[in-house]
Amino acid sequence: MEKLTKIVATISDRKCDPEFISEMYANGMDVVRINTAHQTPVDSKTIVDHVRAVNSKIPIIVDTKGPEIRTNASDHDVEVEEGQFIRLAGDLTKGSDNTCLYVNYPDIVRQLETGKKILVDDGDVALTVTEKHDNYLVCRVENKGLIKSRKSVNFPGIPIDLPSLNEKDLEYIDFAIAHDLEFIAHSFVRNKEDVLAIQEILDAHDSKIKIIAKIENQQGVDHIDEILDYAHGIMIARGDLAIEVPAEKIPGIQNAIIKKCVRRKKSVIVATQMLHSMIKNPRPTRAEVSDIATAVFSGTDAVMLSGETTFGKYPVESVQMMTRTVKEAENSMEFALDSKVMPHDNQISVFLSKAAVRSIQKLNTKAIITDTDTGKTARYLSAFRGRTPIYAQCYDTRVMRELALNYGVMADFLDVEQSKKSFIKATLSRLIDRDEITQDDLIVVLAGNFGKKAGPSFVEISTAKNMLSDQND
Repeated sequence: MEKLTKIVATISDRKCDPEFISEMYANGMDVVRINTAHQTPVDSKTIVDHVRAVNSKIPIIVDTKGPEIRTNASDHDVEVEEGQFIRLAGDLTKGSDNTCLYVNYPDIVRQLETGKKILVDDGDVALTVTEKHDNYLVCRVENKGLIKSRKSVNFPGIPIDLPSLNEKDLEYIDFAIAHDLEFIAHSFVRNKEDVLAIQEILDAHDSKIKIIAKIENQQGVDHIDEILDYAHGIMIARGDLAIEVPAEKIPGIQNAIIKKCVRRKKSVIVATQMLHSMIKNPRPTRAEVSDIATAVFSGTDAVMLSGETTFGKYPVESVQMMTRTVKEAENSMEFALDSKVMPHDNQISVFLSKAAVRSIQKLNTKAIITDTDTGKTARYLSAFRGRTPIYAQCYDTRVMRELALNYGVMADFLDVEQSKKSFIKATLSRLIDRDEITQDDLIVVLAGNFGKKAGPSFVEISTAKNMLSDQND
């Protein structure tokens, strides 16, 4: 059986040839992510073109940079020693040297007081503010390290007043619209306003792109409910989140966010360093394998690879390992229907979807087949987190690709609207030919008799053989 939890793999323009993407897809990659931090739209277009050429079913997520603070570009790295004092200032025009670190946030002096902590490059170097002057801060270096250009700068627990979108973000939003991509993952989302800032642009262009809100700071955690009101889904970006929030709190936050997303039928991705050791090594640590399994046990839609697949030595092996780990975790899970999923806007869909998923538990059915116009019914079925695939037949290629991010959903495109009988027959025949089901397997069909806009109106349960026989009558 195919894995139900999806895999997002970050692809770089440095390694995105069609053969590589095909191999990644064949080994379990479901979604391609483009990290714009070190790319231009020209670079990204190469990735988009190659992904589309490989398979029309692969969706693409493009990241924005969001309201983040980084060290300025510099010709050389700054080596610091524990106990050393160094100045810190916000000036976009200057590069750092051994006497002063410059960051791309002009208001940094006003925002920070003495005694506050500053973490550079995902916490590799920690600083403490000891003096505050008109144009700069004096900081004590807490540990030896190397501060490189364009590295992240975090102020744990301090809200930062930055615009939600910068010039590069706006450029990439236009890029995503122009190339009809499926998802934009917006970085450092703090509240609903950050989501709405992108949605307004999408609406102005009549774009169907869905927004994934990246939760990377305490503000995002605190406002998760209002963010979920407007975002299509959430990415739990644990790298920066673990800098902004005490690391020991991350597992609890991750679990709570996953539960909220599942119950609200929102896609959720667990990200950052899931197989980090495989950037350099052919095998992961036990902790990394357990990390992936924990995310699966919690009910995530997807798990994500970043550096492992962009510049790591073992990108395909990383996808293979993640696929094996996901499958093993799913096989060891006990199925329990989640009755706390929030209602669908169609009460008939609510009742029939619950019945369809409950049949897995009661009758040991092997698959659910449904057709969908917008993807809503398939996402509702997915939210119950059954233990069998949901084969969604889509009337829109965009919906087909969007559903590739949802737990358990295996989406295909129906190029024409078919009758109930022909849709069921075509789907069953294809699945049997692929060896995904057998003729003796019990199958659930969730479909409708009153047109695709009306939603499902019945649940049918029988063997694939009986259903095929019925379609031939």
